[in-house]
Amino acid sequence: MKKFSIVTRIGVALSCIVAMALSTMLISYWLSEKADSDALAINVAGSLRMQTYKVALLSQQQKPQELAEAQQKLLDSWQHPVFYRMKHEKRALSEAFRLARHNWLELSPKISAGKLSADELSSALTSHVAMLEQLVSSIQQDAEQKVRALRLVQVVALFLTVMLAMVVMYWLKSRVEQPLSELTRAARRIGQGDFTSRLAADQPDELGVLAGTLNKMSDAIAYMYGNLEKRVDEQTAALQQSNTKLQFLYEMARSFNQQVPDRQQLNLLVDRLQQVTQIRDIELCLITEQGSQPYLQLQPADAEQDACGRASCHECIEAPSHGMRRDDQLLYRYQLRRDHQQYGVLIARSSMDKKLAEWQQQLLSTVADQLAVAMSLKSEAEQARRLALMQERTVIARELHDSLAQALSYLKIQVSRLNKAISTDDKASMQDVSAELKHGLDAAYRQLRELLTTFRLKMDGGGLQQALQLTATQLSEQSGMKFLLDYQLTNTPLQPQEEIHLLQIVREASQNAVHHSQGSEVRIRLAQQQGKAIDLAIEDNGVGITQNAEKLNHYGLAIMQERSKQLGGEIQIRRREQGGTGVYFSFTPEYLQQQPAEVE
Repeated sequence: MKKFSIVTRIGVALSCIVAMALSTMLISYWLSEKADSDALAINVAGSLRMQTYKVALLSQQQKPQELAEAQQKLLDSWQHPVFYRMKHEKRALSEAFRLARHNWLELSPKISAGKLSADELSSALTSHVAMLEQLVSSIQQDAEQKVRALRLVQVVALFLTVMLAMVVMYWLKSRVEQPLSELTRAARRIGQGDFTSRLAADQPDELGVLAGTLNKMSDAIAYMYGNLEKRVDEQTAALQQSNTKLQFLYEMARSFNQQVPDRQQLNLLVDRLQQVTQIRDIELCLITEQGSQPYLQLQPADAEQDACGRASCHECIEAPSHGMRRDDQLLYRYQLRRDHQQYGVLIARSSMDKKLAEWQQQLLSTVADQLAVAMSLKSEAEQARRLALMQERTVIARELHDSLAQALSYLKIQVSRLNKAISTDDKASMQDVSAELKHGLDAAYRQLRELLTTFRLKMDGGGLQQALQLTATQLSEQSGMKFLLDYQLTNTPLQPQEEIHLLQIVREASQNAVHHSQGSEVRIRLAQQQGKAIDLAIEDNGVGITQNAEKLNHYGLAIMQERSKQLGGEIQIRRREQGGTGVYFSFTPEYLQQQPAEVE
C-alpha cells in the first residue's frame, strides 16, 4: 500500500484553496481592469451626439470660427485614448466604432462646406446619431457583459471554494479527527491498564503507522505487564517463603538459647520443619559418640516408615547430602557434625519425580548445622557441670585437709601424749593434754561450722555487694559489733570465683575480729585504683593482733592466705598504729589481665 503523508495531503488541500483564491483574484482584477474605462467610453461616446448637434447648429448659423473650433473638439473626442482599445476589442464593438467614425469623417467636410440642405443635414444627423447610439449601446453591453463575467467568476469561485472546503473538512473528519479520537481513547484505555483494545491500521499515512505501532506497543506492554505480574507473584511467594524460613530459624535459635533442647522441643522442631519445608517425610536421628544405632529417633506424627531403624547410622552419616536414589525415593542426608564430633543425621525423603528445591536443601542444611551447634553446646554445658562438680569436690577436699584433717592430726598427737601420761601416771601432763584436747576440739568445731557456712554460701542476683552487706548484718547481729561497708566496685566487672574468694576473705577476717579483737567496730572497704588493682581492707578498733597470732589462729590465716594465692594477690595482716588490726589484700582482676592480649 502506497503511503501518503497527512502533512502532504493537508498541504495539497491548502494549496488548492490558495490557488483558487489567487485565480479568482487575478481573474477579477483582469475583468475589473478591462471594465475600468467603460464608463469613460460611454460618457465620451455620449458626448459625441451633443458635439455633432453643435457642429450642425454652428454650420447653420454661419459662424466659421466657432464651427472650426467645434469640429476640432469633436475630432479630438473621436481620437480620445479611451477609443484606442475599441480597435482591438470584440468585432461588433470595433465595427460599430469604425462605422460611426467613418460616417462622421465623411459627413464633417460636407457640413463644413455647407453643401447639405436642412433636410439632408437633418437626415444625415439622424443617421449619424443612430450610429452613435449604437456605439454607446455596444459599449454599455460590453461593460455589462464584463460585470456579468466578473459576477460569474466570483460565484463559481465561491462555489468551488465551498466545495473544496467541504471536501477538506470531510477528509479531515474521516481521515484525521476520527482516527485521532480512536488513538486518544486507546491511549486512555492503555493508561487505565486495559491492553485489549485494538485499532484499525489500514490508513496509508502517519495515523495508520501510529495505530499499528500503538497496537504493537499495547501487545508488548500487555506481555510485559503479564510477565511483571507473574514475576511479582513469584517474588512475593519467594519473600513469604524467605520470611517463613527466617521466622523458623529465629524461633529455633531463640528456643535453643533459652534452654537445652530436649525430646519435646526436638519433636516440635521436626513438626515445624515439616510444615515449613512442605516435605512429608523427615527424620531426625541422634547417636552417641561411639554408638551405631540411634538413641533418639524423631519423625513427624504422620510418618509412614522407620528407615533409620532399618539401617546403620554410620551408613546414613557417611552418605552424601545430595539426592540419592533408594527404593524408588530420593534420600537427602545432612550430618549433625561440629568440631569433628558426630551427633546424628537429618534425613529427608521425596519421590523420584519431585526433587527437593534449592531453598529446601539449604534450609535442611542450616537446621542440621544449628542442631549440631545446640547439641555441641549441650555437651559442653554437661562437661562444664562435670568440671564444676569435680572442682567443687576438690575445693571441699582441700578445705577439709587444711582444717579438719590438721585438727584431727593435732588431736591424734594429743591422744598419744595422753596415753603416755596415763601409762606413767603423770597427772600434770594429763591435765595439760586435757586442756590441749579441749582447745583442739573447740577449734575443730569452729572450723567445721566455718566450712559448713562456706559450702552453703551462694551468690544471688544482688552480687558481691549484697552478699557483703548480708554478711555484715549477720555478724553485727551475732556479735553486737558495728560493721561498716564501703563498697566502690559498682563499675568493676568481677568473675564469680573472684567474688567468692573476696567474700570468704572478708568473712574470715571479720570472724577473726569478732573472736579476737575485743573491739566495737569493723570497717570493710573495697575500692579500685585508677584502672588498676583492687584493694580490700578490713580494719577493727580492737586490741590489735599479737606476735603469736599465726599459732593462735593458724587455720583462719591459712585459709585467707590460700584464697589470696588463688586470686594471684598478696594479703597482709598487721597491727595498726592507731589501734586494732588491719587485713589488707590487693589483686589484679581478670578483666584487666586480658586487656593486653585484646590490644595486641
